[in-house]
Amino acid sequence: MAPSHFAQPSLTQPSPSLMGSVSELLTAVPLHQRPDLVEVCAELINEEWKKSKTSRMYSLQKSTDSFPMCLVLIKTQRATEAAEERKMGKTQLLGHARLSRVVSQPESLFVETVVVSRALRGQGYGRKLMEATERYAKSRGFRHLHLTTHDKQHFYAHLGYTTSEPVQSMGFMSSLVPMEFLQMFSSPPPHARAPCTTIVCPPPPLPPLPPSLSPLTSLNSSQSEPYDHNLLETPYRDLRGLPIFWMKKDI
Repeated sequence: MAPSHFAQPSLTQPSPSLMGSVSELLTAVPLHQRPDLVEVCAELINEEWKKSKTSRMYSLQKSTDSFPMCLVLIKTQRATEAAEERKMGKTQLLGHARLSRVVSQPESLFVETVVVSRALRGQGYGRKLMEATERYAKSRGFRHLHLTTHDKQHFYAHLGYTTSEPVQSMGFMSSLVPMEFLQMFSSPPPHARAPCTTIVCPPPPLPPLPPSLSPLTSLNSSQSEPYDHNLLETPYRDLRGLPIFWMKKDI
């Protein structure tokens, strides 16, 4: 079980270089500890997923230590002299990730709404955000992270994630969705929906297949193999019927 009481972990990363007399710090903090960033965070997320700003801010303001939690990656720039005096500098929001508990898995967290500012993509901040998320989860006593993605499966694979089966997260609303309903949309397509081929769907007039046609057996066995290392195809679909990859990492 994850502990309910914890010490706030150190998630600050000094920049590897100094730009003149200005230093940079990357810090991951729970959003509810920085309420001044709620509005800009709502705008950041809405760059990727359009939604009413008021509704987005309302959801973000529900962030709590007991989960679901919104974790934000921020960059702070300040003059070297100010840094020595521990003075706050200019703060820039880089990215956001939301963490939720997983039903019946007390050592797991579900990571969602992972986004980095469009203007800052391609600079490694996505990796830093995920690494900070992992450190935070470990500091809270969790051992597994789950997530879904439509097209970033290779990125997450480079971070150590592998394909997995669906889980039910206890998000702001998902705790109200039964697992049976989730599985209706996130389950391998029925065999009847498989693409029809001359082998799998022979015309009715044909006689029973002779024993010499053994490739059919190997085809069926290959379809039942696990999808752990398959990053090109997924048997799962989201609520809109689009292919979705479920992934997991042990931390």
